[in-house]
Amino acid sequence: MMKISRIKQVLPLIFLTLLGACQNVQPWERGTLAKSEMQLDPQMLDAQLRAQVYFSKEASSGSNKATGGGCGCN
Repeated sequence: MMKISRIKQVLPLIFLTLLGACQNVQPWERGTLAKSEMQLDPQMLDAQLRAQVYFSKEASSGSNKATGGGCGCN
């Protein structure tokens, strides 16, 4: 019974914290957020190369349409 009471106390606090993190982005601010420094993976070229190697080794297709036979070559 103690755990349910504790959850009822903590859950609204978590909800209010997450709600406070929401922010509207103005149209003139979107250019700044679109910069490569603001992306989750700033090394986009390295990420694309890793994805191509992964998909060619797995002999599957991904977003970059790379396929292969599992040998690592295209």
